[in-house]
Amino acid sequence: MTSPFKAWIYAAIADLLLILAFAAIGRDAHARGDIIGGAFMTAWPFLAGAAIGWIALRAWRTPLVLWPSGVGIWIGAVIFGMLLRAATGQTVVLPFVIVALISLGVFLLGYRAVTALVIRMSRKRQRRA
Repeated sequence: MTSPFKAWIYAAIADLLLILAFAAIGRDAHARGDIIGGAFMTAWPFLAGAAIGWIALRAWRTPLVLWPSGVGIWIGAVIFGMLLRAATGQTVVLPFVIVALISLGVFLLGYRAVTALVIRMSRKRQRRA
């Protein structure tokens, strides 16, 4: 079993990579050049929003649970990400908000749900053994 310290490090890295993947996929889908640098420019508001969610919920205590950590990080990423995008003159239109809400939800909640399922199944097997 992973120690609580390692669990939050892994979860934070997963969140970072998945938000970067979201940005890179979006930039590639819209044929915008400079996918690497551009992905960071697109991702930073969402990364900052996720960080706000992490801090507000002290998610390092239970980083892999869906509620409240996963949901708070996801909603923080979207709400604060969009606010920061608007504040810095980046595009914030309803279709993009919807895509971000769905995509980041699938990414940030999806791996937590799969992790919870794997842990639950592993514990069941250990009890049977």
